[in-house]
Amino acid sequence: MTATLTKNENSAVIRVSGRLDTVTAPEFESVLQTELGGIDTLTLDLAELEYISSAGLRTLLVAKKMMSERKGLSVINANETVREIFDITGFSEVLEIA
Repeated sequence: MTATLTKNENSAVIRVSGRLDTVTAPEFESVLQTELGGIDTLTLDLAELEYISSAGLRTLLVAKKMMSERKGLSVINANETVREIFDITGFSEVLEIA
């Protein structure tokens, strides 16, 4: 998993590629915890995310919780496989997915 962060004033985009699973979720959560100070809007670009496990889904809930008191979190460019996981788990109802 690679998470590339781009900040622009009060907003940030994190491009996630590879696999977000039990092994990589702690690294991703660390990025969320350390890099989002002063950020009001977070966009997760999942165009290159190949797979997400329950541990990865939990990190998305962490991100949602962190951004809930700010302007928000959105998810973009999720592929068909990841969207199917979101649909099956109910995350498509919890997250703003474009």
